[in-house]
Amino acid sequence: MLAPLLLVLLARAPAAGAERVTLTVLATTDTHGFIYPYDYFTRQAAPRGLAAAAALIEQVRRETPHTLLVDCGDTIQGSPLTSVYQVETREGRSPGPEPMMLAMNHMGYDAMVVGNHEFNFGLKSLGAARDSARFPWLSANTATSDALPTFASHLVKTVAGVKLAVIGITTPAIPQWEKPENVRGLSWLTPEEGVRRALAELEAEKPDVILVAVHGGLGRDPDTGAVRPNELPGENPVWQIAERFPQLTAVVYGHSHRREPGRRVGKVLLVQPRNWAMEVARVDLALEREAGGPWRLTSATSRLLTVTPEMPPDAKILAIARPYHEAAERYLDRPVAESAVALSAARGRFEDNALVDAIHEVQLHYTGAQVSFTSLFQTQLTFSRGPITLRELAALYLYDNELYAIEGDGRMVREALENATRYFRTCPDPSCASGPLVDRTVPGFNYDMAQGVDYEIDLTQPVGKRVLNLRYRGAPLRDDEPLRIALNNYRAAGSAGYSMFRDAKVVWRSGREIRDLMADYWSAKQRLPEKPDGNWRLLPPRVVETLAREEGELR
Repeated sequence: MLAPLLLVLLARAPAAGAERVTLTVLATTDTHGFIYPYDYFTRQAAPRGLAAAAALIEQVRRETPHTLLVDCGDTIQGSPLTSVYQVETREGRSPGPEPMMLAMNHMGYDAMVVGNHEFNFGLKSLGAARDSARFPWLSANTATSDALPTFASHLVKTVAGVKLAVIGITTPAIPQWEKPENVRGLSWLTPEEGVRRALAELEAEKPDVILVAVHGGLGRDPDTGAVRPNELPGENPVWQIAERFPQLTAVVYGHSHRREPGRRVGKVLLVQPRNWAMEVARVDLALEREAGGPWRLTSATSRLLTVTPEMPPDAKILAIARPYHEAAERYLDRPVAESAVALSAARGRFEDNALVDAIHEVQLHYTGAQVSFTSLFQTQLTFSRGPITLRELAALYLYDNELYAIEGDGRMVREALENATRYFRTCPDPSCASGPLVDRTVPGFNYDMAQGVDYEIDLTQPVGKRVLNLRYRGAPLRDDEPLRIALNNYRAAGSAGYSMFRDAKVVWRSGREIRDLMADYWSAKQRLPEKPDGNWRLLPPRVVETLAREEGELR
């Protein structure tokens, strides 16, 4: 008689005649218009872009023919290449169809999830890009009016005899960020309702494996599972989807620009590659079945494949994108202004900075506001003394945000500054001589600085009590002081914990991107600010040098 343990092992072991297969799902996300392995702002090669990622994808395809390739959205917006394409399209000078779709068609994508930035250029642009794609755009929770074509809720593809389903989900927070005309006729279900409806539709097709591809972040602390504070409702639903639908095999996702090689919530595998096609997610699904029986999943594993500088880009994709790339280069090389001195953004998040003030000056000019909020997107940015081109201004303001003016007050300003200080940790000692002092869970682009008021931030105090000596026109700023406030459309929607702005009345919209306004303003004025006005500082004084060491500036 066999021992009990041996019986268990035999029961779990695959039968000798079992059929086995491994499927590989490859995923990119937040590619944001990057095709060339190139940094447009430094003119240097960079390990990113679809042309380089194609090398990783083809390598996997040589290893296994049983693959499926998906993208998790925020695809057609973000790089100078796609921004200039949109400008030239509006002006009737477009070199051809949407470039990202052309590249993705060549790479053999099976599907793409609709991201929030797909709507930035309006529904006509979105429709033109979608028409150029030879693969479906997925979004099970986006509802359209009769005048607009619906998005597919899911893709079902049979690979090596296995029926694989991919459900697409889009973050439902889009109406809080986007101009009304860019989403007219659209509405969003909760992500959970979108998955639920797609699963009901799939019952007739009886897939063997079901995955969800989400344009939306994790929404929880990855180590504890605790809900992250200051989240927009439904914006980052991945953890919740995994909890609510344990029958799923995996969720591949994006939106938050963070990497996740593989984490499980229950039995559901969660994976997120880095943005800009710097990584490709690989999910391997092993299945087996007896002759004539159903497939059974035996394992699901994941890893992230990283684009390296040594990878040769796909020559065909480079050729497809070359007219768009060359148009972007010509546009970026236009001189717009002069700088009388060399300027650096290196300390721009812990000292007032002339480059940040250059953004504020534009925002205050066009809005007629008393107070302006902006963040610094690239601390490695430097401007040499002499001519400044559109390339450098674009590097100063990376995103295609629009400028808003809202009706606000002193309370909003104070609460917004307190929220911004979450970027810093509380000093471990009274002098702030040691760190770490930067909270790496808070992206630097969510640390906003204000112009039009004077203030200090004391890092020996906890968040909520850090903003000191907040003054407006030489006097302490009252909570009830009425103020017109300049900020971008994402801040106006209350993103990243800036909920104090969410319900404020919007009294002016630019209708144009802040980058374009900066180009117009500095082209007319010609001379960038030479030094900051020093309207804010961190306390205690020694904290600046501690932060400089932490960020590597003094090493």
